[in-house]
Amino acid sequence: MKEFQYTVKDACGIHARPAGLLVKLAKGFASTATLEKGGKTCDLRKLMALMGMGVKQGDTVTIKVEGDDEAACAEAIQKFLSENV
Repeated sequence: MKEFQYTVKDACGIHARPAGLLVKLAKGFASTATLEKGGKTCDLRKLMALMGMGVKQGDTVTIKVEGDDEAACAEAIQKFLSENV
């Protein structure tokens, strides 16, 4: 299992556009990716679950990736977050 933390820098947090792109990215891998914030967890393949987390600027989230291609998936998600959120 791969795990990393990321602090959201975007003033709007993880809003609709980046959330949709992140879900699309996560669906492209066989691994299961989850986002954890404040004791709540959601599947990164489910847009409404991700939007429901209410991730705001300054929030630190933990991303956990588990599966056959977890290294590539975690790297892609980390790159996406640093470039878009």
